[in-house]
Amino acid sequence: MATVVTVAVTAANATTANDRFPQSFAQGVSQTTKPADNLCVLTASIAELEALRYTPAGIPALNLKLEHESEVQEAGQARTVKVVMKSLAFAAVAERLVKQVLGSQWRFKGFLASPRSGKGVVFHIQEFSQD
Repeated sequence: MATVVTVAVTAANATTANDRFPQSFAQGVSQTTKPADNLCVLTASIAELEALRYTPAGIPALNLKLEHESEVQEAGQARTVKVVMKSLAFAAVAERLVKQVLGSQWRFKGFLASPRSGKGVVFHIQEFSQD
């Protein structure tokens, strides 16, 4: 199984160090604000698809769950990684995704965000392709 998991997330508003962070955190933080990296690439299968819904603005939206399993090296040891990721897609991506078969495997690209409840993480899918 080919697997790609890339997550690069940096602090969006970390422009100066203050007493909330240790001095070691402040090293390397620039004095100017720049766009932060937040890119997630995940090869996964579609575990759950909810019904296509529409936002109040009329944009198609789809809630789904992705399931990933792979073996990676960590600290010199093989480790089996399994994760179920809450995910969300909008517009044309949502309309394409809702037509896919449960269990089918894809390569998803998007970004990570907190849900409205503020608990956990949601993967916002911006594009996907057959792996």
